[in-house]
Amino acid sequence: MEKLNKTEQEWKTQLSSEAYYVTRQKGTERAFTGEFWDHRATGIYHCVCCRTPLFASDTKFDAGCGWPSYFEAIDPALIVEHIDRSHGMVRTEVLCRTCDAHLGHVFPDGPPPTGLRYCINSASLVFEPIDA
Repeated sequence: MEKLNKTEQEWKTQLSSEAYYVTRQKGTERAFTGEFWDHRATGIYHCVCCRTPLFASDTKFDAGCGWPSYFEAIDPALIVEHIDRSHGMVRTEVLCRTCDAHLGHVFPDGPPPTGLRYCINSASLVFEPIDA
């Protein structure tokens, strides 16, 4: 898998200001405000920066947290996890392996079969519908 490298100016040109803040500056959107927190269409959620497919709609669930939540990634090899000790907490940050975009965090309080909750910012995603 080849790494995608762009300058900060290239990212700023490509992304909306919110997507840039979330993905390149490790920001977060406010709960219950993102485009996909209550999204129910069938399809695939891709990285907004590089279009890598990350999450499928059939793994999405309502965690009640205000952000899109998934119990597994399409392919665990497409994401990277790092310990995040910011804001006085210890969490596991989730990044896109292709472009290092900050996506959100993963927590061990999700539903079966994985028990995981990938809590992902809508601003880090684009959605591709699949006609059922």
